[in-house]
Amino acid sequence: MKYISFAIPCYNSEEYMSHAIDSILPGGEDVEIIIVNDGSGDKTSEIAHEYQRKYPDIIRVVDKENGGHGDAVNSGLSSAAGKYFKVVDSDDWVDEESLHKILKLLRDLEEEDQEIDMLVSNYVYEKVGAKHRKCVHYRNVLPQDEVFRWEDIGHFHLDQYILMHSVIYRTDMLKLTQIKLPKHTFYVDNIYVYYPLPHVRKLYYLDVDFYRYYIGREDQSVNEKTMISRIDQQIFVTKEMIDMYQMGKITNKKLRSYMTNYLAIMMTVSSILAIRSKDRENLEKKRELWRYLKKKDLNTFIKIRWGILGQTMNIPGKSGRKISSLAYMVARRIIGFN
Repeated sequence: MKYISFAIPCYNSEEYMSHAIDSILPGGEDVEIIIVNDGSGDKTSEIAHEYQRKYPDIIRVVDKENGGHGDAVNSGLSSAAGKYFKVVDSDDWVDEESLHKILKLLRDLEEEDQEIDMLVSNYVYEKVGAKHRKCVHYRNVLPQDEVFRWEDIGHFHLDQYILMHSVIYRTDMLKLTQIKLPKHTFYVDNIYVYYPLPHVRKLYYLDVDFYRYYIGREDQSVNEKTMISRIDQQIFVTKEMIDMYQMGKITNKKLRSYMTNYLAIMMTVSSILAIRSKDRENLEKKRELWRYLKKKDLNTFIKIRWGILGQTMNIPGKSGRKISSLAYMVARRIIGFN
């Protein structure tokens, strides 16, 4: 039995993809690795097929036309045969000891005839030049060593939200949601994490520093200059998330609160990028985004707009934009992205 299907979306990843693959291989026969070559123009496909020849019982290669990261995730999911599904970006990797602990947990759950919808673990920022590695954990928020539900969760800090790095979904549940990430769009990992949440019933948190999130390449999608140049895609993803649910219909109060706060963070990111671009057209896009939320879900708009993040992002005038940018710089230092 394959306990976890690991999808590795690759686009021109010849220089670093081996590190990601090699970090998962210690899982042996309990895992499958689906290398999705997203129309690369370098030796990505050649390297992937070499791994497949060497490890035919573990590794499969999907060669496809270029469709972007989200489309590569879609292909990986449709090919997945493992009970659980995990995305590992080609420039990231996983910790071997943590991998063994996660696989042991999943084997134990299977023996006890239990299944969960979502497994959460910690992730570490592997940031080039940083003196200290920041680890995002959930010890103060999620129960440990037990299966739990949304009503059992605590309050998440701003730098503590569940990202693609920290989540493993049950494959069948994920497929049943009929999730389909947009093509040729960055930042769709937020959709990947957000959309399935109301379908999740049983959760488990394992306090291990599993995922290693590399930050350092100039062309990386979380580089600030790159994010500003792609602000239209950030706003598009935020609008997609607004369209997914009327928050009032999310019956579990704690889940509704969590999802509202997640959306507030997405509104903040889009807003601060517009502010820091110092571009009039982008500032108008920011105002239009807030109008869009107001029109789609008035109650959620009121909660977010008059919350701390919403107020900080909407202080009028030049001085307001300076305060917003300062808040962003502080948040960036705390959270450790870019």
